[in-house]
Amino acid sequence: MRNGLSFHPLTLTFSPTGRGEMKGHLEEHRMSLASDLKVLYHLAVKPVKGDNHAQRLDSFYSGQAGAYDDFRKRLLKGREEMYRSIEPPQDAVWVDMGGGTGSNLEFIADRIGNLKQAYVVDLASSLLKVCDDRIKQRGWSNVKTVEADATAWTPDEGYADVVTFSYSLTMIPDWFAAMENALRILKPGGTIGVVDFYVSRKFPDESLKRHPWFTRSFWPVWFASDNVFPSRDHVPYLQRHFETTNLEENRAKVPYLLWFKTPYYIFTGTKREA
Repeated sequence: MRNGLSFHPLTLTFSPTGRGEMKGHLEEHRMSLASDLKVLYHLAVKPVKGDNHAQRLDSFYSGQAGAYDDFRKRLLKGREEMYRSIEPPQDAVWVDMGGGTGSNLEFIADRIGNLKQAYVVDLASSLLKVCDDRIKQRGWSNVKTVEADATAWTPDEGYADVVTFSYSLTMIPDWFAAMENALRILKPGGTIGVVDFYVSRKFPDESLKRHPWFTRSFWPVWFASDNVFPSRDHVPYLQRHFETTNLEENRAKVPYLLWFKTPYYIFTGTKREA
């Protein structure tokens, strides 16, 4: 059977089952396209307004929060690999900075029960509402949402065993402060995990990839309209302040931008012992 048609040596007949399946696939495609168009409108057309970072985030996300996860799953690569690679100790405190809808926690769903506490920290209340629904549906009694600034927030326990940033560091205006705060709350020997867009320095360290001029120039401009700022300093900063466990530099296709691939990195490391 192909495309709902049953082929026989002398006859050609429609298969009702195949036709129903094809109709279902077309409906799914239509709904997916409509969802994508909503996200693309917010990415490329709708002005981002607000007098502070929190207001700008809600301006950007409020109209697309429900469609956020599906589109980002195709755009934001490396998340699953990064989260699954982290093995937290028993009764660990895990902080996901800029965790939004909490979709990142799905990658570690089999380990959440072993955590003492997980926090999803974000300034976008519209995304945290989606996360609250997810927590309720999944029955995660040890997961909390926190509407707070990643540059200053401290867990109730006063420390974290794991701190992660998934495509959030590029959206934090003072990302240096966010990194300093992560370093402050992270226990010695604790794990830092970051996955995000980036561009290389013009003359990077020999161990790192060097991007051509077009890549280094185009992507920062393209992302800036959405207040996303790929940095040439993320990777060097992380390598300088943490003991590197793993570093990957890759490229990902951008939905509806044919032939364009944006650079992203995956970094995991540990806080050096005092």
